[in-house]
Amino acid sequence: MSKKQKSAPLNIVPDEILDQLLDGYKNPEDITGPNGIIKQLTKRLIEKVMQQELTHHLGYSKNSKVGDNSGNSRNGYSEKTIKTDRGEISIETPRDRKGDFEPTIIPKGSRQFKGFDDLILSLYTNGMTTRDIQEHIQMLYNVEVSPDFVSNVTDGILSDIKEWQTRALDKVYPFVYLDAIRIKTREEGHILNKAVYVVLGVNMEGHKEVLGLWFQETEGAKFWMRVLTELKNRGVEDILIAVVDGLKGFPEAIKSIYPNTEVQICVVHMIRGSLKYVPYKERKTVASDLKLIYGAATLEKAEYELENFGKKWHSKYPTIHKMWSDNWESISTYFAYSPAIRKVIYTTNAIESLNYSFRKITKTRGSFPTDEAATKLLYLAIKKVSKKWTMPIREWGIAINQLAIIFGDRVPIYEAGK
Repeated sequence: MSKKQKSAPLNIVPDEILDQLLDGYKNPEDITGPNGIIKQLTKRLIEKVMQQELTHHLGYSKNSKVGDNSGNSRNGYSEKTIKTDRGEISIETPRDRKGDFEPTIIPKGSRQFKGFDDLILSLYTNGMTTRDIQEHIQMLYNVEVSPDFVSNVTDGILSDIKEWQTRALDKVYPFVYLDAIRIKTREEGHILNKAVYVVLGVNMEGHKEVLGLWFQETEGAKFWMRVLTELKNRGVEDILIAVVDGLKGFPEAIKSIYPNTEVQICVVHMIRGSLKYVPYKERKTVASDLKLIYGAATLEKAEYELENFGKKWHSKYPTIHKMWSDNWESISTYFAYSPAIRKVIYTTNAIESLNYSFRKITKTRGSFPTDEAATKLLYLAIKKVSKKWTMPIREWGIAINQLAIIFGDRVPIYEAGK
């Protein structure tokens, strides 16, 4: 495409149309005022775009016979007020009969419109590649944007990411979860399989908070010391309990930075890791026997069930019994706590749901051109999922009060009753 063709979209409005719009123009208020041309155009363009989006969603245009007996159709409008750079505008949002149409340009629940930058970030957050976004905008709105333009828009959040990754953190986190997902990045012509380590904290109010992301090809004590030192430099003075996925080198690293932190290996990951060695027909039985171990009321009962598991399954699945026996010290940490605290330690729903969001938006990518490109996407995913973390985790009031009794002065007194 020639340079002349690339610049064409800048002059797509003919002078004749501009003349009609400016007919009767008397002062700047007619253009930029509360009811000026720009505000009216914004309203009409947004509504037109949403109509085109609905047509694309339904698969047929308005009044087309293709829609007869299609199972879904247009169903009037709902009115809402949105904020724009030109003030508030009342718009009519088209609806479909099934109620599953979600406009992209003004998403459901959104009350703001700032133009294509927000649209591009929204599409990017949902896992679309730069070229996918280019084609999507071209198809729906007949507007040409280049992949470079899309990349430049998403690059606009790099300063936000830097600020987020270096922000000050709370002094105390009762729980911190550490996990990793795998992504592919390109480096000097080679595809590298890298781990992105995610640190998720539960703060004194019981709210989940992603503390940071770190890229690393291999893990070990040296790497984890760097991560933990960074957390300490950002203000984290104490971690009560760290829940890890059997991460190599982590127990040694955390004891060197946070010597009083208790390390608990994630039970869910232990179960999944164990069942990989079991054929499908016996998984239910083995899983039930493992539940007798981690579901025991006391440490003594758990150790008794672990011994029974070994007697029953060691000859057939020695790897499973060895895995639990070798890691028993870190697995059994949570038996010292009440059910309210055990639930927080045992369940990894918080970080599992976060990783699910990551995998959902990265599965369409064969690889990322750089770590930076991957970071942009994961950061936007974190911002999106964090909006749902509005409530403390379940039974937090009971858990934090019990932690205050167990850990004493390590739990700030003014927070213990929250």
